[in-house]
Amino acid sequence: MTALPPLGGIFDLAGMKQRLAELDEIMGQPNFWDDPKAAQTVSQERTKLNDKLAAWTTLDSEGEEISLLLDMAMEEDDESQETELVQKIQALTRDLDLYEVKRTLSGPHDSSNAIVDIHAGAGGTESQDWAQMLMRMYLRYADRNGFKTQIVDMLDGDEAGIKSVTFTMAGPYAFGLMRSEVGIHRLVRISPFDSQSRRHTSFASVYVTPDVDEDIVIEINDKDLRIDTYRASGAGGQHVNKTSSAVRITHIPTGIVVQCQDDKSQHRNKDVAMKVLRARLYQQEEEKKAAEVKKLHDSKKEIAWGSQIRSYVLQPYRLVKDNRTGHESGNVDAILDGDISGFVESFLMQQARA
Repeated sequence: MTALPPLGGIFDLAGMKQRLAELDEIMGQPNFWDDPKAAQTVSQERTKLNDKLAAWTTLDSEGEEISLLLDMAMEEDDESQETELVQKIQALTRDLDLYEVKRTLSGPHDSSNAIVDIHAGAGGTESQDWAQMLMRMYLRYADRNGFKTQIVDMLDGDEAGIKSVTFTMAGPYAFGLMRSEVGIHRLVRISPFDSQSRRHTSFASVYVTPDVDEDIVIEINDKDLRIDTYRASGAGGQHVNKTSSAVRITHIPTGIVVQCQDDKSQHRNKDVAMKVLRARLYQQEEEKKAAEVKKLHDSKKEIAWGSQIRSYVLQPYRLVKDNRTGHESGNVDAILDGDISGFVESFLMQQARA
């Protein structure tokens, strides 16, 4: 037996602890909950960071325990503990791999819940049955990870299976993990619906979107504004022409300019101009969100041959292989029962290295 290398030094633990201290100080302010949305954002960041630190602390403790047991076994030349130690080391290695995968999930919505859509491809009953098999696989995967699921909409197949289904998957990093499954999934098997027991190829598509808050918070900082006042033009009498009641507001980061001269009061004109500015910034954010959704939709491929991301072969041999990463497994039954972590992790690690 060889000594286990010490854990640690992989993550910025000091930085994580310092950030936690900063968040604790912010949350300790007496006016912390005056802005509920901002407070919730800070609270969520602290929870996520604390969970990461707690998970790493547990892994580090397990590593130290294994090191101590290994040192004792080596000192006493006790080979009887080798099997148990090997199992512990393998389990710790798997946990470290999963922790590393989750650490790479730093996308804007990776920590969000997921909305999963599955659609059967061409092929009638065959593809509809395959779509239902995929739904079961993901529901079992969610159960293995402690995620809560809820079927939002489902269209049954003509004879068996489903034509489509939409369900939510709620849990930490559900979207970040499930985005690895977006694409076309191909099944090859002897059809249970074919009286001549011929081999059939079926396709189904999986599409995953983040379940994000619909509300868009528009924050306008005073330092981002240039406010100019000037005399109003047009009708309004002498008062309008002689006082600088009109207001022009320039939002420096975006270049958006709004102005108002409708009222004789500069204060009221400013209020109206700010309202217009907020509306235009909101519209801009909505357009950005729509563009992101369009980009996700554009990445969807035709549900047909040649565009699949993964193949599940039950006949003439048994193998599941991911075309993007090369990761494969011959334990097809376990995969279809939701044991897809190896495929998820290999894809995410490939993306992290890219």
